[in-house]
Amino acid sequence: MNRTEWPLRGGCHCGAVRFLATIETDAGAAPVAYECNCSICRMLGFQHLIVAQENFDLLQGEDDLSSYTFNTGVARHSFCRHCGVKSFYVPRSNPDGYSINLRCLDKVPAGIRIEPFDGQQWEANAASLAHLSKVEKRND
Repeated sequence: MNRTEWPLRGGCHCGAVRFLATIETDAGAAPVAYECNCSICRMLGFQHLIVAQENFDLLQGEDDLSSYTFNTGVARHSFCRHCGVKSFYVPRSNPDGYSINLRCLDKVPAGIRIEPFDGQQWEANAASLAHLSKVEKRND
């Protein structure tokens, strides 16, 4: 099956934190971002693009990041200690990946779909996201 790679560059507001990530979709399909209504995502306006750990590179700013955890402590919310922007984090649903904030990309992929995610009912819905940080093995 043909796949399309989407390189994603982004970072925080002040520019101290920069990242590069890649997502793949079926040929011709646009990426999907999720808008969550849990307490923290709703307050931040975070729109999730989840990528595998091996498809994420922190280009600069590791020393400029602070972390915040709550509830189970599994999710590691990283934010710039200078401007306060959370451009990515390690989500509880995908501890082997990263959730990139669509709003922090330099350029949003054309045709991206934004779908709702019911994070207020986390336990009932989280498993539907678990596959997003898996890398499909190819037999090229």
